[in-house]
Amino acid sequence: MSETVNIASQNPAGSTKMLKAMVGIGVLSALLIVVTFELTQPRVQQLKAEALEKAIFEVLPGAVSSRTFGVNAEGKLIAPDTEESPVSLVYAGYDSADQLVGYAVEASGQGYADKIRILYGYNPKQQQIIGFQVLESKETPGLGDKIEKEQRFLDNFTALDVGLNKEGNIANKVTTVKQGAKVNAWEIDGITGATISSRAVGDIIGSSTEEVIPLLFDNYKMMETPKANPKKNENDDK
Repeated sequence: MSETVNIASQNPAGSTKMLKAMVGIGVLSALLIVVTFELTQPRVQQLKAEALEKAIFEVLPGAVSSRTFGVNAEGKLIAPDTEESPVSLVYAGYDSADQLVGYAVEASGQGYADKIRILYGYNPKQQQIIGFQVLESKETPGLGDKIEKEQRFLDNFTALDVGLNKEGNIANKVTTVKQGAKVNAWEIDGITGATISSRAVGDIIGSSTEEVIPLLFDNYKMMETPKANPKKNENDDK
């Protein structure tokens, strides 16, 4: 062992060169990662935007154009061209005659493996959810991912009741029940073998609709054409 130490100590130049080479390789690798990220980021963002646009039209059958609106910290709908920063976004979909089809709403929550991010379509005239898509999920292949593939489950979201009561709140909170146990229009028929994932979807939609649907229903008559603006806050002119 002493001989090895002596040999190393007699060749400090070689050790220094090796150290410099390792540092250089590390710096070059880090630089390549940063450059690659910067070059691909615009393309990644473009693909995400295209995927979102496609999903909007999927969850709002009949929509051919859309307009983005924000929801501020006070829970009010705001136009995207305002200086106020929204805390979340909703998308109004319009048909070929520029009539409002409904809204596409993003929502997310914890699933079995990780967070599940979804988009659902809301028709304010029918007071129903009329479409659903999973935007992002890491649920177990063959089990949890049935929430995005199994047609029987997806059929839950063609006319899911999210009607309001006289007080303007969701009359019956959306909830997931065991497969085959659905009896009410506001219930989601779950998936045997993917109970946690399908229940998570119900929890996500239930929480989101309680917060967002009263706001959207209150504003939809003001937004029936793409040129319309959200209802003004009564304090805006004060």
